[in-house]
Amino acid sequence: MRKVKWATDYLPTANCLVKEPSKQAGNWKKLMGTDTLHIEIGCGKGNYSLDMAKMYKDTGFIAIEKNESAAGIAAKKYDEDTDDKHLKLIQDDASSIGEWFGPREVDVIHLNFSDPWPKDRHAKRRLTSKEYWARYDRILCPEGRVIFKTDNRPLFDFSLEQVEVAGWQLDNYTFDLHHSEYAEGNVMTEYEEKFSAMGNPICRMVIKPPKKK
Repeated sequence: MRKVKWATDYLPTANCLVKEPSKQAGNWKKLMGTDTLHIEIGCGKGNYSLDMAKMYKDTGFIAIEKNESAAGIAAKKYDEDTDDKHLKLIQDDASSIGEWFGPREVDVIHLNFSDPWPKDRHAKRRLTSKEYWARYDRILCPEGRVIFKTDNRPLFDFSLEQVEVAGWQLDNYTFDLHHSEYAEGNVMTEYEEKFSAMGNPICRMVIKPPKKK
């Protein structure tokens, strides 16, 4: 994404921005006044988390985005469209996610149209690699889940393999979400609307962490 100056200028001043997320580890639910915490990794311009926060007003949502311009655009939407303390933003690379949340603190992780990192040597950077499953396992509660959507079939196939490698539990999956039994209640992202309009089937999986001994 090209640099958007007004967005990068706005970002540091945003009310929703959490500048030092590691200081809130283990304390997010108290901070946000909620018993349930969702995070979206790679929120882009922010529509999905905003729509979810409006729909589920008693649930805490934390949107994470590493691109400054996209994060700035999302931040402005969050500040203007809602004064709800249940919606926060972290602008950083998700590789540090294990430092931002306490053990078993997160209830649901949303991964929407993540960067496929198509070269084999970059596989560990994919948000559905075994390296990231290990990070999620630390912060996700035993009854928690990860919901992953993409139109990239090679990435989806890789993710299915990595779920098994990491020892996670595959709850359900579909290669065509919008024509499946799971379509009802689905909240679409900007990319999802775009790719669906192009006729691309949307893949989705729901995964649960390994059972703790």
